[in-house]
Amino acid sequence: MADTQDKIDHPIEQAASLDEHRALLEKAQEVAHVGSWVVELDGSERLTWSAETHRIFDVTVGSFPGTVEAFWTFVHPEDLPAVRAASHATRESGAPYDVEHRIVTTAGHVRWVHERADVIQATGTHGRRMIGTVQDITDRRALEEQLRHSQKMEAVGRLAGGVAHDLNNALTAVVGYTELALAELQDDHPARADVAEIRHAAERAAAVARQLLSFARRQIFEPRLFDLNETIAGLAGLLTRTLGHDITFRTELAPHLPPILGDQGQIEQAIVNLAVNARDAMPDGGQLMITSALQEVDDAFARTHVPMPTGRFIAISVADTGHGLDAETQAQVFEPFFTTRADGEGTGLGLAMVYSTIKQTGGFIFVESEVGHGATFRLYFPPAGQELQEAPHDPAVADPHEHTILVVEDEPLILHVVIAALRADGYQVLSAESGPDALALVASSDVRIDLLLTDAMMPGMQGTELAGQLLAGRPDLPVIVMSGYKPGPVRPIGNGRFIYAMQKPFTPDEVRAKVREALRR
Repeated sequence: MADTQDKIDHPIEQAASLDEHRALLEKAQEVAHVGSWVVELDGSERLTWSAETHRIFDVTVGSFPGTVEAFWTFVHPEDLPAVRAASHATRESGAPYDVEHRIVTTAGHVRWVHERADVIQATGTHGRRMIGTVQDITDRRALEEQLRHSQKMEAVGRLAGGVAHDLNNALTAVVGYTELALAELQDDHPARADVAEIRHAAERAAAVARQLLSFARRQIFEPRLFDLNETIAGLAGLLTRTLGHDITFRTELAPHLPPILGDQGQIEQAIVNLAVNARDAMPDGGQLMITSALQEVDDAFARTHVPMPTGRFIAISVADTGHGLDAETQAQVFEPFFTTRADGEGTGLGLAMVYSTIKQTGGFIFVESEVGHGATFRLYFPPAGQELQEAPHDPAVADPHEHTILVVEDEPLILHVVIAALRADGYQVLSAESGPDALALVASSDVRIDLLLTDAMMPGMQGTELAGQLLAGRPDLPVIVMSGYKPGPVRPIGNGRFIYAMQKPFTPDEVRAKVREALRR
């Protein structure tokens, strides 16, 4: 009887063991996010999915029709021809089936999947089969896309930085020579107005260069006091041209707003970014309004605008009449690489850069929108307190005639402007057009150098390398580095002396002020 009972129980134990292994396999697929599938190649085209495959395709177990034709309905229409061709090639020749493509789930979500398969020849009771796996790689593809965006932005940033560098060199010469000319022209001279217009045009071009550097993330963060109303008014012409004829642009600016402390160039770029986004949200035209006001933030407002504190803020609103944003989009709109535009039409960094700029200034930004009723971006800046007011210029410095300055610059026009500006203030000036020439000049001269003013980027020897060699023998030597790029942070060198950064383009007055500042240390 025992032998008979063993024969009865053994198939049951085998079935239980098989069910356990099947359950373990399904769990392993769930953990790995890899499903499996089998196609019968006996003419029936029957397709069997594992439980994880059902989850990836967002289909409840038991509701999938179980045919290849049903599977084709899930493949993204743009990818369908390639997937069909790969499947046919594997069936006919046994070529590897290794395909990444998009699917559209029953809920309408687009996912990326990676499928691999082999053809198994007929064995026993089974005919030829195509056995494969499917993995959800949506997250991986998103990360890869972010990396591509980042690499593209870096490449464009390098290009923008290079253009700005060359532009800044030219503008430094234009601004410098016009300022020197204006200093020599009497108020009633017939050419004075024309020279002043050249100066204004150069300043406008310098603003473009600042925007390029801001985009390239190579602009020095230079906080200073400035008027937001004046900034917005100065952008009006650029914004009108950018928005186009079918969008009405208006401003309503409250008078007598206190200044803020921040980087004016970066805030200008933030406002331009918001305006460009608004334009894209109004493809059929509309209205864009920028307003300013002084707003008192109370407890009730702060509770609904976390993490704003209470107090006075300068509020800037950028409002459009475009298609608006739904709640889900509003929650993600400031995230890096998030974009509502089609592939290849946006980096997803514009609003992330705006957010970063506003936070860097100590401000806050919020969005209010409703689908079909436009969007309003509200920017809040803390007004500069009395303790932040710029200190008056202190001209108290030793007699300029007692100081000798070494100027090193490979651009002759800039070199001549700087030399003229410093000599006009009474400084003794030595000059060189390269690092090696400067070192040779110092070695051959008996004159003590009181300050080094050098370009950052020069053929043969960088300005910082030149500074390092001179500081090795003179650790107390003040150094100013000029650059059309971001020359790096101001940092102590040697025995606590500083290297100062000076962004091109600059004026002769700015050169003289920076030299006085460095010599006072």
